[in-house]
Amino acid sequence: MRGTRAVATLLGSIAFTACRPSVPSTHPTFNRDIAPLVWEHCSGCHRPGQQAPFSLLSFQDVQQRARLIVTATGRHIMPPWLPEPGYGAFIGERRLRSEDVERIAQWVKDGTPEGDPADRRSPPAWVDGWQLGQPDLVVELPEAYTLRPGGADVFRNFVLPIPLSATRFVRGMEVRPGSRGVVHHATIGIDATRGSRRLDAQDPEPGFEGGMFSEGTHSPDNHALGWTPGMTPVMEPADMAWRLEKGSDLIVQLHMIPSGKPEAVRPSVGFFFTDTPPARRPMDFRLGSKTIDIPAGASAYTIEDTYVLPVDVDALSVYPHAHYLAKDMKAFATRPDGTVTWLVWIKDWDFRWQDQYRYASPLFLPRGTTLTMRYTYDNSAGNVRNPHHPPQRVLYGPLSSDEMGDLWLRLLPRTNADADILARSYVNNEMRKNIAAAERMTAEHPREARWRNELGARYLEAGRVQEGILELQEALRLKPAHAEAHHNLGRALQLQGRLAAAVAHFREAARLAPDDDQVHLSLANALQDQGGLDEAIAHFRRAVALDPEGADAHNNLGTALASKGLVDEAVIHFQRALDIRPGYADAEKNLSQALQLQRARGSRR
Repeated sequence: MRGTRAVATLLGSIAFTACRPSVPSTHPTFNRDIAPLVWEHCSGCHRPGQQAPFSLLSFQDVQQRARLIVTATGRHIMPPWLPEPGYGAFIGERRLRSEDVERIAQWVKDGTPEGDPADRRSPPAWVDGWQLGQPDLVVELPEAYTLRPGGADVFRNFVLPIPLSATRFVRGMEVRPGSRGVVHHATIGIDATRGSRRLDAQDPEPGFEGGMFSEGTHSPDNHALGWTPGMTPVMEPADMAWRLEKGSDLIVQLHMIPSGKPEAVRPSVGFFFTDTPPARRPMDFRLGSKTIDIPAGASAYTIEDTYVLPVDVDALSVYPHAHYLAKDMKAFATRPDGTVTWLVWIKDWDFRWQDQYRYASPLFLPRGTTLTMRYTYDNSAGNVRNPHHPPQRVLYGPLSSDEMGDLWLRLLPRTNADADILARSYVNNEMRKNIAAAERMTAEHPREARWRNELGARYLEAGRVQEGILELQEALRLKPAHAEAHHNLGRALQLQGRLAAAVAHFREAARLAPDDDQVHLSLANALQDQGGLDEAIAHFRRAVALDPEGADAHNNLGTALASKGLVDEAVIHFQRALDIRPGYADAEKNLSQALQLQRARGSRR
């Protein structure tokens, strides 16, 4: 008993000591107390070559900004870390303890003493190059873009060709935005269609304008990729890598804020590969709204979205996103038994400091869990971050003067079969939102052909063919020379088996957009279905010439050539399709049959 009591007394003493808050030094000094805090929490960004506007490395640097530092740390503006404590535990939290804030305030109150030189330490040795080491592949914008001084924010998409000879698996990706002083954030996608290249070629400067990607750009293996100031690149486990197909282009969309002088911007991206094919398939799943419509003056406009998980998952990270009007962001998971787990809560959103927050430990969420996101926006004159003076109505859109409301969750299903279920569910969930957004824009702009075309295309994606046809016909009534609407209507009519009418619209689309490879491919496919092989081959060849990396065009051209008895040339195109897209089942089958024909012909000679 005596030994037990002694142990209990010792444990109680230890617990008391561990829980008692540390007391700031009575007279803190820079060398002993302040420098370690500043170097750990501030100097990563506040040093030469980084995005912060001034350096905080030396005593003189910090002393000069002492009162600003007290204000920023006292209001928890700096270091920038938006999630509320207690509503999710995250890796790498940049949060000062209350005693650290008090220590800084006391140091300034005491007159910012430098302290004993014997207490002085050397600043940490930061890595100024690639944070993850030397990449296996670096792609860079071939020519710098010059951002003009002054004016509104600029959203621009830059096309970076990826020189790969085979498909690779990516464990890590590190972004260098090209000019940290003016780049607010980057969103990254992959385009294997060459659609972005065509848009780039039409613009005399590097890249092309726009707050949205081109139609063929997507997130690889459902990974949302990007960069924000302060974001730390990470190396994923080898078995959770994502596929990067050869022949793809990297599309880097930069949100840039002009300075007072011309700025050269030249982004580059480093890739870190593994030879291990992915065995686990995490997916970035988005909740949110595409029908945001905030009245001028509204101080508490709210959006909410929910989603019920169809499979068991582990939540790995969360990435909230909105623009200037968002204030409060809540996200939580309600399990089937009613228990609630917070995913994140941000009480004072700041557009300048968005980040992807990785959970300290994966959050297991069973099938049937309801995910909920709820964002509140302030479009009143009292919102100091409101970009509109006076306030004006704000709709959903990509520009920073528009609004968005997304919550990205990286979810890891337990099996590949579950990953397939979740992926299909995600597609359907996004389709529903895209239709809702297009319906709203069409209702608001009933005489604009582009929104009728958009709605028609969305209906087609959802299998609502007849509704799509009606919208596309109205788009062409409003604008007869709308090439995309002709193409979409041709696709819809083809789905109904109305080949002659489909071909007529494809022909008109090809006349209006002669350099669109997808239009020529659609026309060729329809002509082949009609039996017009010679004309179909001509358009297949045109599609291949416009996009030599189009696997479908090569495969379908091979099929048409084989039907005409041109087996040797068909073999070349089937093989090219497989080079572009390894594992392409139709091309593998067609190539096998064509080689059998070749061998049979050879044996008869």
